[in-house]
Formats: sequence, C-alpha cells, structure tokens
Amino acid sequence: MSEWRSFTIEDFGEIQNQKRVPLSAMQRAKRAGRYPYYGASGVVDYIDDFIFDGEYVLISEDGENLRTRNTPIAFKASGKFWVNNHAHILKCRESCLSNIIIYYFKNLDLNPFISGAVQPKLNKASLLSIPILLPESEVEQKSIASILSSLDDKIDLLHRQNKTLEAMAETLFRQWFVERDGDTCTISELIQFNPSRKLTKGSAAPYVEMSALSTTTFHPDAWYLREFSSGTKFTNGDTLLARITPCLENGKAAYVCFLKNDEVAWGSTEYIVMRPHNYLHSFFAYALARNRDFRDYAEGCLEGSSGRQRVNVDHLKNYQVVKPSNETTMLFNSFASSIIPKLHANSRQIKSLEKLRDTLLPKLMSGEVRVS
Repeated sequence: MSEWRSFTIEDFGEIQNQKRVPLSAMQRAKRAGRYPYYGASGVVDYIDDFIFDGEYVLISEDGENLRTRNTPIAFKASGKFWVNNHAHILKCRESCLSNIIIYYFKNLDLNPFISGAVQPKLNKASLLSIPILLPESEVEQKSIASILSSLDDKIDLLHRQNKTLEAMAETLFRQWFVERDGDTCTISELIQFNPSRKLTKGSAAPYVEMSALSTTTFHPDAWYLREFSSGTKFTNGDTLLARITPCLENGKAAYVCFLKNDEVAWGSTEYIVMRPHNYLHSFFAYALARNRDFRDYAEGCLEGSSGRQRVNVDHLKNYQVVKPSNETTMLFNSFASSIIPKLHANSRQIKSLEKLRDTLLPKLMSGEVRVS
C-alpha cells in the first residue's frame, strides 16, 4: 500500500472562481429559466442561462453553515449551471477526485480555516492552505471513492424508489378523491384528528423532533428516547403534519412506522396527528398530507402573528374531498397495502447504509482502514 501524504486542493484540479457572476433577486426574477443558480449551500434559483457546463465541486465560501454544517460544505454540480460569488468552484482532473474532495470535506473540521466573527468565511487563501491527507497512490484514492460512492448510489436509488412510490400514491389520491366527480364530504368525516394515546408521564418513550420530519421520506429518520412530559402522542399508522410556519409550507409530514407493536411515541405540540377511520387504510391520511391542494388549504388556515402562525385544526377539518365509494376504498386500501412493505423496507435499508457509510467515512479518509 502507498504512503499517506498531504495534498492541497490545487493538486486535484483548478479553482475557477474568476468565472462566477452574482445576480440579485430582482435580476434573477427577470431571467427565470431552467438552469440551476447555485449559492453557498446549493440551488437557490433557476435562470435562463449558464456559465459552467460539466462536473464541478462547489465549496461554501461564506455563511453560518460553515459552522453549523446543516447542509454539505462541498457538493457536486453537474450539467449546465450558474454560480454566484458565495461558493468556490473546483474543476477536478477526474470524476473520482471530485468524490474524494466531497467526502474529505464532509469529515473535516473547518474551524481553524474560517475567519469572521459575525459572518463566517472560508476565503480562497484559507481553502488552498487546507492539508488534504490521502494515500499517494491514485489507485487507492479511486478505491476509497468507489467504496463510498457505491454506498451513496444505493442510498440514492432507494430514495428515488420511495419518491416514485409516494408520487404514485399522491397521483391516485388526487384522481380518486380530489378531481373525480361525485358527492363530497369533509375530511373530519374520514379522519380522526389528534386521537387519544396513552403515555405515562416520566416514562421513557421515542421522541421525534420537528426537524426530523421529512419532505420526501417515508417516516422520520431521527428519534431518541426521552422522558415524556407533555406533547403530541402518536403510534404506528398515524400521520404527522407540521402545523407551524415555516415547516408546513416546506411540506413537513411523516407516516409513522418505526415503533414496536403498540408502542406510543411523542413529540412537539406543533404536530397535527391524523388517523383515518378503520375502513380506510391509514396511508390515506399520509397521501392527503402530501397533496398540494390540501397543503394550500392548510396554509389558508394559518392564524396568529406573522412570525409564529399555526393551523387552526377546526378549520382544517372542513377541507372537502370526494366521498370514497366502496370501490375506491377497496382500490386505495389494496394499493396502500402493496406499497407500504416496500417503502418501509427501503427506509430501513437507507438508514442501515447511511450508518455504514458514516462509520466507514472517517476510517477510510484517515487511513485507519486501508483499501488496495
């Protein structure tokens, strides 16, 4: 195996910051289009032209995310796109080197290289001074990138499978219960809101943070045991819908399926818990929560000050849907029963693969685990 040595960013490719062109929000509004416009943490808009064409690594130059790490510091941008002056642009010699840089920065403590007390900044000089410790052999570098990329590719595939299945459910829900002609009813006739759940005060139970609710995944991917004090209670088959701004507008919702048997979990009082009546599959409430028309209606039920608005649940209950016939009930129940095992299995495999990747990442990048 090769020796481990220190590289710099410029050993892997060329910094092309000189090509960046920032556009104001007003300028972008006049130039709406199909090309991604990137900032420090990802796509911030879409405009009518591009500067870059190919595969690049973007590295955050400024912003609080340099410290909080809520989103990746280094990420890949491919195809035709535009970049403002808040991200460094790196064109690597090879695709595998792009992956190496992204993985390295994911595991790197940036604090020694950041300046600015109020607005954190990673300037170009500091970026170029960062030592990147890797095996000297390009073969071993490629092997590290290949192992981690294969895990990411599998995780991405499973996410896309779940997204496709959820999109199918949303389409069927819209066709059968929103757009179809027929008698209507309020959702309060079909769904229980905040149904009663028993949980002893002081007992340890799974707790789900509002931030754990996703916009695309099947159930929350982060929970931990915490002594119950007071909050919203729920169990498997319940749907959680965020009722507070801006979580509601961001589509935060989840179908709960990670608990054991009749176990009860709890979370913020800002959850709305929804559970269909027994003749409807519990997934009906989740499909409803994902429906754009319903979410628009829910946003119309927001009350309170502009900084802290909440959905009025009594008003939300008046949302109208097409009353399910025996036929559509059977069809929807059958469809939901067929996709839930796949959604659940994919979600469990995603969590397992993410854990494996996150365990391997620091070991591979530090040389604790070597590959040939």
